[in-house]
Amino acid sequence: MFEGLSVALVTPFKDGALDEPATERFVDFVVRGGADALVVAGTTGEAPALTRDERRRLYALVKSANGGRARLVAGTGTNVTRDTIELTAEARSAGYDGAMIVVPYYNKPTPAGLVAHFTAVAKAVDLPLIAYNVPSRTGTNMLPDTVVRIAQLDSVVAIKEASGSLDQVSAIRARCDLTVLSGDDSLTLPMLAVGARGVVSVVGNVAPRAMRDLLSAFAEGRLVDAEAIHRRLTPLMRALFLESNPSPTKSLLADLGIVVNELRLPLVPVEPATALAVRDAAKVAGILLPDPTGVAR
Repeated sequence: MFEGLSVALVTPFKDGALDEPATERFVDFVVRGGADALVVAGTTGEAPALTRDERRRLYALVKSANGGRARLVAGTGTNVTRDTIELTAEARSAGYDGAMIVVPYYNKPTPAGLVAHFTAVAKAVDLPLIAYNVPSRTGTNMLPDTVVRIAQLDSVVAIKEASGSLDQVSAIRARCDLTVLSGDDSLTLPMLAVGARGVVSVVGNVAPRAMRDLLSAFAEGRLVDAEAIHRRLTPLMRALFLESNPSPTKSLLADLGIVVNELRLPLVPVEPATALAVRDAAKVAGILLPDPTGVAR
């Protein structure tokens, strides 16, 4: 149910608070760009820096701005199972279509601990769940043997795979029926070739239509077109991770006039050289950027 283009949304801030008007504009921009689903309060959304009240308000804002056009997924995973259950229950109460549960970070659970974690959440809250494996952030790689075990839980319907290993994706596809979603924009095309059904995208924040076109070209068998889009977007995909996500993405969104370039500590705006590199990559991707006089170029 979560195939296609999911966009891991940034969270707009202004003067230390949620920027509600910018959130509404931003959601409309992404949905009009072709997003099938919006992922709210994930890593790209600076979830650890949000209060519970801000999460609730953000859920409501995004749902209202979306207007039923795209599916809604809340990032509710933490490194405490109790807190994950509570956040997932709040997402269900907010009327969201699913929750994304990241592998618990910092405490490095064993495979048995991972199975127990996902089982507890699945039993506590009746909501479709997307498991999220991102070893570079969590310090733990959820291997295919463990994925197969949590795939037996009825409510675990998909996995966002960001291990960077096509072999791992292939092993998951061979051993269970979970929908596999790419967790790395630059690996989306090769992951589609080994059975992935979509992507949870960062570059979709700034170029949703291009990512939509890549997925459509692959699905329609237009592989030369899909590769051409992939090659055009690759410099931007890389540039958006020159510094910690989502700092480069917010820099570009600010250049586009969509959000204010504000993050919450310990994240800070990117260095000037990075901002320039991101702008240059955006131009290669075909994104029109205003110059200081306000003229697109």
